[in-house]
Amino acid sequence: MKPKNPVGKIILDGDKLGIVINEIKVGTMTENSLFGWDVNYEIKYFNGETCVMTRTSFDRLVALKRIEILRDAE
Repeated sequence: MKPKNPVGKIILDGDKLGIVINEIKVGTMTENSLFGWDVNYEIKYFNGETCVMTRTSFDRLVALKRIEILRDAE
């Protein structure tokens, strides 16, 4: 399960329950003067920890079932 935008989703990351609270877009320049966007997600865990994870890492961990998307936040 690979959501387009997981903001607002409740997740289980290993044994930690959390919610994706923010999408952070960062602009980058390449050698060819092309501008691109990198996307990161801010995850707030219910134990008080916060994590910023790249979209690529998040999607890979979801595909490997190391992160499970439980449901939308209400």
